[in-house]
Amino acid sequence: MIDVTAKLVRGPVYLAGEAVECYITFSSPLPASHVRSQSNSDIFESLAWASAQIHCQCTTNNKVAYPETSSVTPEELSTANAVDGLFPATSFAPCRGETGHIVLSTKPKILFCDLRLASGESKSYLYSEVLPNEAPPSYRGQAVKYSYKITIGMQRVNSPIKLLRVPLRVLVVNGLPESGACGDSEDLSPSNPFLETQRRDTPLTLAMQVLQNVTARRSPNFYNITNAKGKVVRFCLFKQAYKLGEDIVGTFDFTDSTVPCVQFSVMLQSEEEIAPSCRRMVRYGPAVVSYNKYHEMCLSLKCSQMILPIPLHITPAFSTELVSLRWRLHFEFVTCPSCDNSLVTGKNLTDRNVWQGPASLDIETMVWNLPIKIYPTTPLQVSQGLQAQAKHSIII
Repeated sequence: MIDVTAKLVRGPVYLAGEAVECYITFSSPLPASHVRSQSNSDIFESLAWASAQIHCQCTTNNKVAYPETSSVTPEELSTANAVDGLFPATSFAPCRGETGHIVLSTKPKILFCDLRLASGESKSYLYSEVLPNEAPPSYRGQAVKYSYKITIGMQRVNSPIKLLRVPLRVLVVNGLPESGACGDSEDLSPSNPFLETQRRDTPLTLAMQVLQNVTARRSPNFYNITNAKGKVVRFCLFKQAYKLGEDIVGTFDFTDSTVPCVQFSVMLQSEEEIAPSCRRMVRYGPAVVSYNKYHEMCLSLKCSQMILPIPLHITPAFSTELVSLRWRLHFEFVTCPSCDNSLVTGKNLTDRNVWQGPASLDIETMVWNLPIKIYPTTPLQVSQGLQAQAKHSIII
């Protein structure tokens, strides 16, 4: 019996372009005490080989017609993954038994061949692989799902292959500069032994710089929200770009409103739209999903505000040949255009009277959508916030 444990070094969340590192440990446990006392020979556990590979699998529902040019079964892609044509195709199929289509698959790396472990002995191997920048993000939508896994395959002699799957979450930052764009000039310049060598920025550092530059810009935008009967409210949003885990903050000004507003609500919504060429029926429109919601009664208020947190588990906006995801703020205003302002606000009351709200109101509901941009945040923050599991094991 061999206990196989895979542990991700820096948690289960990574950015596209980063190196994923995973420690894989093979251990042979000690037998029971009465078995050891009766044994006169050392018992060795052996494995013929072990290999690891990262793949991204796309699963769709019956609304999506997957492109025929990209329709490759998981086993076909896995078994046909040779290394530069110099080695024969491996029989290691990490997606064997799973449904869906493979959109990304790295080349398999052999961890060892012919491993022998004595009782109580263990050996560890470091598997490292760089995620391509063009990789799609991890996403669980209404019609499309992208999921990443590290699959570790191992086999005893004359035994079936055993698979250990380690799930990953991949975030994608749009606009990330190429890591080698500025490296050639430094390498070709004359070396000076008296100058301190500057450390190059890692892909994670570059991505965080891009995120900070985009999401830190505060540019308040004001919107006069009106309907056919007049002005309802003046809304202010302090910025348009946000990171996962941030709060969306906005203010409402009812001072100059001509149409009384009874209550309002704001919802964070995603729009998942299938590419027109991949729809089975033309009538399939975007799928809208609501997340956090802010609601407030604003009768006779002059100003108000909203604070809407962005969950860490959602997927930032992205677009592939199959699906695109956008984010918006969905507003709903309940107005009372036929109300008398003195009746609603109680301006004509004396000191001895108590204002009482009207028993019934003739109301109208109006909706408004405001697009926003949501970007990823640091992978470590997402891992800690979601408390995702980074260690998986199997016994063979």
